[in-house]
Amino acid sequence: MKTLEQILQFKGRDVLVTSPDSTVYDSLALLAEHEVGALVVMDNNRPVGLFSERDYARKVILKSLSSHDVLVRAIMASPVICVDTSLTVDKAMGIMTERRVRHLPVLDDSAQLTGIVSIGDLVKDIIAEQQYTIDQLQHYIHS
Repeated sequence: MKTLEQILQFKGRDVLVTSPDSTVYDSLALLAEHEVGALVVMDNNRPVGLFSERDYARKVILKSLSSHDVLVRAIMASPVICVDTSLTVDKAMGIMTERRVRHLPVLDDSAQLTGIVSIGDLVKDIIAEQQYTIDQLQHYIHS
């Protein structure tokens, strides 16, 4: 099973971030511009929360609030669950399932943000691993 370090090497380490004092509107614009579902909320170079489309839908729109007036700090998921690069894909999937989250910021050995993985990233890797196993078994059977 791969580690998150290996996933990030393939996927890339770009992480979009926002500030707790940004407006929800500005953060939504960033999500839309980059076609991603979540931003890591950083304060003093530390991840302090996660802002997602889900937060916006449930905590702004459904409450008839204005995204121009509400700050990210008011609706972000906090505390944020961060994981280490050495964590395996299956363990990360277990955390996501248990904690009902779709994104995990990944920290390096010095506790610095080094990437983010989504449930989609992990599912894609698991499917690729399963396909590899199937291909190997078919090759073995037909040899």
